[in-house]
Amino acid sequence: MAVRPLRHKKIIKKRTKKFTRFEQEDHKCLKEGWRRSHGIDNRMRRRFRGNKPMANIGYGSDKTTKHLRPSGFRTFLIKNPADLELLLMNNRQFAGEIAHELSARKRAAIVKRAAELNVRLTNGKGKVKVEEKKAE
Repeated sequence: MAVRPLRHKKIIKKRTKKFTRFEQEDHKCLKEGWRRSHGIDNRMRRRFRGNKPMANIGYGSDKTTKHLRPSGFRTFLIKNPADLELLLMNNRQFAGEIAHELSARKRAAIVKRAAELNVRLTNGKGKVKVEEKKAE
């Protein structure tokens, strides 16, 4: 049976839409990614009515649910099989996430050990099936 997370407060996002850069829709060369406006006369920086909202600390997440995944776990990056032992005591708060640079052989060892320790993995299926097919 899979390990279940501890009960937690409901995750509420104050804003789900991304903040976009000022006038990025008017210029092809500008990307959508957020950049703060700095111009002396910039109407968005001056918060004139009818302009886009700017990112600020008021949109921050609740401290108790920050970095919490929808599954109820926080993630912990696993770069080698020994890192998995750190999650032994915190297996109901943290889920392991296997680093992308690990080989399929190490991934398979980590997935097997995680099942023994009853630790949840967020990406436990990646690259493992490929190795099993090659072995056949």
